[in-house]
Amino acid sequence: VQLQASGGGLVQAGDSLRVSCAGSARTFSSYHMGWFRQAPGKEREFVAAISWRSGGRTVYADSVKGRFTISRDNAKNTVYLQMNSLKPEDTAVYYCAGSTLVMPGTMPKQYAYWGQGTKVTVSS
Repeated sequence: VQLQASGGGLVQAGDSLRVSCAGSARTFSSYHMGWFRQAPGKEREFVAAISWRSGGRTVYADSVKGRFTISRDNAKNTVYLQMNSLKPEDTAVYYCAGSTLVMPGTMPKQYAYWGQGTKVTVSS
């Protein structure tokens, strides 16, 4: 599956932003999907994941729990990350990824398919 992330931009602290990831495959609905982010000079870190079913199981990093929401629309082959109450430390390039493992994972190595990333900058 090919993945295309979009929706990043420059926002102020406290603002909201939604990033999207569109998948190319007709089998998109069979992939668990995850969002990761990578800040300059730091390793890629897990943000959120959702199982293959629309409305399925979700997992969040503690740093974004209660502020970010992951969702998917399999009819549109798209997964979303709604980000509220953004903080400067959320600044990073956000990547979407797809996995065919049994459960949605939290480690990059559990995802075989990656989008190109979309940059999110949160100013203070």
